[in-house]
Amino acid sequence: MAEYDYDVLVIGAGPGGYVAAIRAAQLGLKTACAEGRATLGGTCLNVGCIPSKALLHGSELYDEAANGTMAKFGVKTTGVELDLGVLQGEKATAVKELTGGIEFLFKKNKVTWLKGHATFADAHTVTVAGERVTARNIVIATGSSVTPLPGVVIDNDGGIVVDSTGALALDKVPGHLAVIGGGVIGLELGSVWRRLGAKVTVIEYLDQLLPGMDGDVRKEAAKIFKKQGLELKLSTKVTGVEVTGGKAVLTLEPSAGGASETLDADVVLVAIGRKPNTDGLGLDAIGLVPNARGQIETDHDFRTAVDGVWAIGDVIPGPMLAHKAEDEGIAVAENIAGLTGIVNHAVIPGVVYTNPEFAGVGLTEEAARAAGEIKVGKFPMLANSRAKTNREFDGFVKVIADAKTDRVLGVWAIASVAGTMIAEAALALEFGATSEDIAYTCHAHPTHSEALKEAAMAVTGKPIHA
Repeated sequence: MAEYDYDVLVIGAGPGGYVAAIRAAQLGLKTACAEGRATLGGTCLNVGCIPSKALLHGSELYDEAANGTMAKFGVKTTGVELDLGVLQGEKATAVKELTGGIEFLFKKNKVTWLKGHATFADAHTVTVAGERVTARNIVIATGSSVTPLPGVVIDNDGGIVVDSTGALALDKVPGHLAVIGGGVIGLELGSVWRRLGAKVTVIEYLDQLLPGMDGDVRKEAAKIFKKQGLELKLSTKVTGVEVTGGKAVLTLEPSAGGASETLDADVVLVAIGRKPNTDGLGLDAIGLVPNARGQIETDHDFRTAVDGVWAIGDVIPGPMLAHKAEDEGIAVAENIAGLTGIVNHAVIPGVVYTNPEFAGVGLTEEAARAAGEIKVGKFPMLANSRAKTNREFDGFVKVIADAKTDRVLGVWAIASVAGTMIAEAALALEFGATSEDIAYTCHAHPTHSEALKEAAMAVTGKPIHA
């Protein structure tokens, strides 16, 4: 009789967990994955990055048809109407296809789906739906959930004070949407409902949007979103939200303190961040204590302090991004199998999927300058032939390089396809490219990516088209 039921048991079937399970099975390990949600894919596929992109795309199409962008190119539309139910249905179809695809991949790779929430009994045993299951290695991949705002009750079913899950499922366009938090989630969902006709007010505690991104990107973001009609209340904190008469009343005051004011809204979206999901895991049963931020600490190979227990994704330190979790899922499976699984956490791209998109990889200019002498090249999308032809004037590409070695330290971009463009920059950083390497690499014309080449040329002061 086998010592354990499984070689590997993954807790959580989000982007990190399901990838870890598939990779472990591919490497010949008997693998199971415990997931309490009715469908696989975690937050990202069910109520996060995938459904939000469906709404972003649909809202952009509506905006182009209803507000003159198509007409500018001779495509005349009259009587444009929004059928929100159809849009929400298309979103649901995309989610169903992708979550069903993971279930197919589990079957194909012989990964057992244990349906239920897993709780540790000891370092090699969990309880799932009343059954005890053992494994030689257990991977915690439980992801994250919305950070609550103290004193504010979220009620997605009520549809007035909601989190990102509720904001994805609204059955009508709100007259006025108040977004608490000027980060990625707040801006993406705020821009969806703004394009669909809502008045949107974004309330951010800090003095700029998009915490963590390059300073020039953050400054430009405020200009772009204001131009798109979003009202921005920066350096402002929310001290209370009261629901009465089917509406919400927010109490605001300056972050530094001062006189308060009120703001009425039909819907309030709380998007102030996310926190690791460690509650209910029974970590105390194995002597594993999260750090002060609620995260599970691991070593370079994703081992926790408890032998045989590993952790990846949003539940450990680092950016809470699906692609970071996926790479860690592959790496942890390879490490468990005795191979060498590595994730270069210095090269994790980040993207804000608004229109235009905001993307970056590597160091911000501020961080790079604090570390040593640098050179910076910047090229405006206004001077890029493809962007200009498409009438996509907003944005720029910025390349930050070491002043002595010319090695690229960071790349930041604002463009309609910045999320796709940043992949080239990530590859450049991974291979230790210099700005000269990018500048002397032939880029197809006319493409948005030529802006990256020109920004690299600008590092030495020699762009052609600016």
